[in-house]
Amino acid sequence: MKSIGSIIKGKPTMTERTVYSMLMICGISHFLNDMIQSIIPSIYPIIKDKFDFSFAQIGIITLVFQMTSSILQPFTGYYADKHPRPYALSIGMCFTLTGLLLLAFAENYLLILLAVSVVGFGSSVFHPTASRVAQMASGGKKSLAQAIFQVGGNGGSAMGPLLAAIIILPFGQHAIAYFAIAALLAAIIMIRLGAWFKARLVYAVKHPQKNTGLNTDISKRAKFGALTILILLVFSKYFYTSCITSYFTFFLIHKFGVSVQTSQICLFVFLTAFAIGTLAGGMFGDRFGRKYVIWFSILGAAPFALAMPFANFTWTIVCAFLSGLVIASAFSSIVVYATDLMPDKVGLIAGIFFGLMFGLGGLGSAFFGWLADKTSIEFIFQTSAFLPLLGIIAGFLPNTQKKGGHYDH
Repeated sequence: MKSIGSIIKGKPTMTERTVYSMLMICGISHFLNDMIQSIIPSIYPIIKDKFDFSFAQIGIITLVFQMTSSILQPFTGYYADKHPRPYALSIGMCFTLTGLLLLAFAENYLLILLAVSVVGFGSSVFHPTASRVAQMASGGKKSLAQAIFQVGGNGGSAMGPLLAAIIILPFGQHAIAYFAIAALLAAIIMIRLGAWFKARLVYAVKHPQKNTGLNTDISKRAKFGALTILILLVFSKYFYTSCITSYFTFFLIHKFGVSVQTSQICLFVFLTAFAIGTLAGGMFGDRFGRKYVIWFSILGAAPFALAMPFANFTWTIVCAFLSGLVIASAFSSIVVYATDLMPDKVGLIAGIFFGLMFGLGGLGSAFFGWLADKTSIEFIFQTSAFLPLLGIIAGFLPNTQKKGGHYDH
């Protein structure tokens, strides 16, 4: 009889080609991880009523959660580069599971803060390592691999609030415990990912690969310059999208008087466009060179973003769909481009950029909330629309691929 452990681990086979089965497992793991994470904001109405929290206290819960998951990511990524732990993914998910159970039965404010920080820690272990595994399984199609991984996360983020509405809102705080089943499932799936990762590390020692096609003539100064540009681009992208994801429903209700349900369907349209754009961007990044995809993606969203606040209802939705579709295509190319600059620090770089993504999303949401209170909901959409214009600085990025190589044209 095979042991359960050996059945879960499977028989990892090594190849230089793209390992789609592992990319799918990475995507599914990311789906489950981000679905669990996105439950936290969707239970705010329940705990606010139950414990009579102020908005400021709710804000601090978000801050603690975002900061544990964002700030720790570069450190867990750096550690994973130095000391790869194949089963760290499952262990991280066990933290998430513990945090969920704690959140389901937390009876005071401090316990809730502790619970969300434990879930945040689990997430900070997951993203950098899983992103690295996705690159290892890419077989050279790095942008596509990163995009498959990312779409899993986007899908999970969209599904979480939907499931929370079905499961947690009717049955209350204790129903969060049901999501521990998803965490357990993810922890088991990640054992197989860990087994493949372990075998791949052994294989990589026996078959060292050269980073062919990478431009190694970029000076250290140019690399840091390029990373600074990328960080500014991630800022413009995530500040802009945080304005839409947090306040688009309010904007539509305020400006066009639509129902809450209609506004949520419109937000779902934007999130769907975001998922499609992420996948398309991954394919184009491998095909046309990542620099050009980054440039087109952020700058290309500007016309739709600028037109949206002044359009009628139908065109507002069209503009939202198109800006989501175009701007989403950059993220996988940004992560891969940054790891191409520093191929020996994949975990650290992935940690920094995933950390920024969460952190800037949280900050953007808080900033635009404050600005909307001071001005109006329409004003924040008129001002945030200028952010994608920052995409113009992508033109200053050096080419990470060699001329005449596989990608640069």
